Amino acid sequence: MVMASISLSFSSSVVPSPIPHDKFKNTSKTNNPRSQDSSFSVIRFAISSPTNSTTASSSASSVAKKRHWKQGEYPGVSETSLTGSTRRSPIKNIKKKLDKKNNAKAWVNTVTEALCEHIDKKQWLQALEVFDMLKEHSFYEPKEGTYMKLIVLLGKSGQPHRARQLFETMIKEGCDPTSELYTALLAAYCRSNLIDEAFSILNEMKNLPLCQPDVFTYSTLIKACMDALKFDMVELLYEEMAERNITPNTVTQNIVLSGYGRAGMFDLMEKVLSSMLHSTTCKPDVWTMNIIISVFGNMGQIDTMEKWYEKFRNFGIEPETRTFNILIGAYGKKRLYDKMSSVMEYMRKLQFPWTTSTYNNVIEAFADVGDAKHMECTFDQMRTEGMKADTKTFCCLINGYANAGLFHKVISSVRLAAKFEVPENTSFYNAILSACAKAEDLMEMERVFKRMKDKQCRPDETTFSIMVEAYRKEGMNDKIYYLEQEKQAMMADDNTVDNPEDEHHDLSVVYS
Repeated sequence: MVMASISLSFSSSVVPSPIPHDKFKNTSKTNNPRSQDSSFSVIRFAISSPTNSTTASSSASSVAKKRHWKQGEYPGVSETSLTGSTRRSPIKNIKKKLDKKNNAKAWVNTVTEALCEHIDKKQWLQALEVFDMLKEHSFYEPKEGTYMKLIVLLGKSGQPHRARQLFETMIKEGCDPTSELYTALLAAYCRSNLIDEAFSILNEMKNLPLCQPDVFTYSTLIKACMDALKFDMVELLYEEMAERNITPNTVTQNIVLSGYGRAGMFDLMEKVLSSMLHSTTCKPDVWTMNIIISVFGNMGQIDTMEKWYEKFRNFGIEPETRTFNILIGAYGKKRLYDKMSSVMEYMRKLQFPWTTSTYNNVIEAFADVGDAKHMECTFDQMRTEGMKADTKTFCCLINGYANAGLFHKVISSVRLAAKFEVPENTSFYNAILSACAKAEDLMEMERVFKRMKDKQCRPDETTFSIMVEAYRKEGMNDKIYYLEQEKQAMMADDNTVDNPEDEHHDLSVVYS
């Protein structure tokens, strides 16, 4: 349902922002007409008047893009390119050896580049396959840095057991473990909420003189405990840090602040913040500011959020792009479009760039109310400005089309995400499952759920709740029973490793 009354107009007079102009005197750079540039005009007209988007896009695209050469790609001057230079051709056998050597180097570079590309795109299964291919050749040498990148990738992809296997393989190949590598492995378990396993890794580190846990190790474990609301374990970790003469840093305190804030324990949150203000080693920073305003912004307490913003400014902490994105997101969720528009104008005037997160927040604001027209205009403008869409962008688009009852556009969004090679995580699949449930297409929902498991993407509580609610509406109690059995089996298998699937097709195959 498109709500005609909702319009994000950057050209209209906006309500005065809670962020005073004079607060930015120290953060603004040399004045220039940035707020009046073509890109600002483009997004203003694209969102408030979709019919002008074509003209605006052509004006934005008229700006010439510079060619940036990659390392090793710059066209340098060779010996044979110089005028009058002569060079004898090499002896035949030497030429063969050189060609063979160059071909081998080219192959190695190609495989290494493919590995880096899969890691950058968070394609853990393909990355492991390329890595296995690389290890089969004689020129392979195990490197701790490569293992570190893969372990971190597996942790972020919800594959802690595979991360453990890789860690043990690394040790067998002769690489010495370090506290950083152990911390990465511990973080992999923490990301999957496997706290007991994470504590066992901590105990391993304590028994190894060269791999002792540091402040980053404890901060990672504290975050996992805060996320699981195990506050008593946090206190024990603080005590253990004190015994080992490990001083919590600002990152550690920010983690605790965020946990207390999300749990609604505001007294403890203010107590930690007060201790940071009086500390000489853990002073609050802009991340502290972002955490506090994000806590109240997510709860819809706009007045409290704005008051804390002013307090931090009085502490001498300057906002950054992420700070403004948090404000935009909070205003968008409360449908305060004038204030959202005002913050975006301030960002332009202060030369803070609009980022993917900025656009995501605007898209999400329209998606929540099913305003497909303005959501599409914002997405089109995002692409016009050359901003790269990420997984959250497509989650918002899918949710927005589902809320508007446009399921055929959900399908096109999924195909577009596959075309852009956007990483498909649990949130992405949950958005599609939710769209299928809203369309009452349970057969398609089951098909997507199967694809999710085939892609080794671990379902979470949201996944099961979406499907259970969809089955409950149709009175399919038998389906609910089997789904809950599957959930319990998945939890029981947390300590085992499944073999990867042989086929790994894109999700677009589901809709082909």
